[in-house]
Amino acid sequence: MYFRGLCLMLLMLSVLACQNKGSKSGTTIYYNIGGEPTTISPLSGSDGYTTAVHSYIFESLLTNDLDSYEWKPALATEWKVSDDKRTFEFKLREGVKWHDGTEFTAEDVKYSYDVIFTDDFKAVQYRPFYEAIKEVQVIDKYRVKFIVKDDYFQNFDICAGIKVLPKHFYSNQANKQNFGKEIVGTGPYIMEKYDRGQKMILTKNQNWWGNNVQSEKDSYQIPKVVLRFVSEENVSLELLKKGDIDFLGVRAEGFIKKMVGDIWEKRVVKVKTENKSPKGYNFIGFNMKHPILKDKQVRHALSLLFNRPLMLDKFEYNMSEYATGPIYVQSDYASPEVKPVPYDPNEALKILRAAGWKDSDKDGFLDKVIDGRKTKLSFTIMEPSPEIMKYLTVFKEDASKAGVEVNIKNIEWNSFIKLLDERNFEAVRLAWGGGSVDWDPKQIWHTDSIKGAGSNFISYSNPQVDKLIDSSRKIFDKEKRIKELRKVHEMISADYPYIFFFNSKYTLYGHTKRVEKPKDTFTYGIGQQYWTLK
Repeated sequence: MYFRGLCLMLLMLSVLACQNKGSKSGTTIYYNIGGEPTTISPLSGSDGYTTAVHSYIFESLLTNDLDSYEWKPALATEWKVSDDKRTFEFKLREGVKWHDGTEFTAEDVKYSYDVIFTDDFKAVQYRPFYEAIKEVQVIDKYRVKFIVKDDYFQNFDICAGIKVLPKHFYSNQANKQNFGKEIVGTGPYIMEKYDRGQKMILTKNQNWWGNNVQSEKDSYQIPKVVLRFVSEENVSLELLKKGDIDFLGVRAEGFIKKMVGDIWEKRVVKVKTENKSPKGYNFIGFNMKHPILKDKQVRHALSLLFNRPLMLDKFEYNMSEYATGPIYVQSDYASPEVKPVPYDPNEALKILRAAGWKDSDKDGFLDKVIDGRKTKLSFTIMEPSPEIMKYLTVFKEDASKAGVEVNIKNIEWNSFIKLLDERNFEAVRLAWGGGSVDWDPKQIWHTDSIKGAGSNFISYSNPQVDKLIDSSRKIFDKEKRIKELRKVHEMISADYPYIFFFNSKYTLYGHTKRVEKPKDTFTYGIGQQYWTLK
């Protein structure tokens, strides 16, 4: 599910961990989440940086085992599913306290569902997952029941995985002005301090329920976590070399080209590993309402001008695979019939000329009369990360040779999100996280997800895709659902709404020898919650 990872994960290709030079006691670890959250409030925040903060603070009823991916207890200890899959009952863990000392109860679970559909919770992107739920009923103080009104194969998963919020804090309007400064959860860490633009300090929750549960005895053992907001990988690599950073997830270029020399054997451990975690992808998304980019022929031609072979070799060091569409190629839901779009400038130019584009004024750029006006084939890509500029620069140069003017505008993250929500852009470079092992495209690709600040910000709309998405959500048999959703993969890819970049083959990171870990990776993630410092 995309809301677990959610979703605007642009710079969050990894989680970094740093340790201050003067503090080597093993009591504090520094994590760089790649950028500052737009807000820390769970009532409105949804970007990847906010999600990273929330992962330490908030919890769900159940959580996934990192090796089996099966559900295991968290805020709920027991659960029952009715035979018709229309009722889910959870027995809550007793004695759990919110960070402010208030007791956690079934009322908090009910509130956490109800608030998704109120104006206070600007969570349009969450609603597609919860729209099949009729209501949440409080049975008693420690029992709660979810009642389903429509079939949906992930109904139980989204109920089990709901982010549980404290009703007493977030329903109190007197606290509203503090939602961006204070944060209250049940999780393993408590926010101690928030220095805007710099860092957030979290301290171990001594009253966390997991401290006294055998299955969680090895989780979250480090007493203090500092979340920093640094975006430059080169800076982080230098800090890692100096021992100021204990852990750094890297891209292929950093791993191959920059993590070299004796120091990477003596003081820093390089890890190249594989797991089954869902893989995300970078992309250039086209505004489907733009007078030029709404034409599928233009989008097809632009995709043909994106030099993936060069980028795979030069920037990805052949450690990634070509992304073929809206689901990562390793997924069961990815259709093997969909092939990567090749790099073919000649074919791109042929398509553009057939669509009426020509260089009528001999200025080197193609043009066409649209709505009675001569229009240059030109558009601007919004880009929030300096790390990805090199991909766009290659694209810009190749497009220019074909008579297409591509402009690149680097925009600060919070301003970027504002323009995205306002649909005030021509094209954007972004990235989606991998989401869930089981794919539901509705959040990003359904027409219903265009409205408000929904995740379908490019305004993609295909009635046939909508119909298949709607029908697939009601299919509980995975093999049958795979057949339907492979068609969705094929149809979306054929519409060229994005230029899809790459899917990673490996998980790459480095860490100092201070870090102790049970293994390089679990089946569905690295498992940093089980790491300690010497």
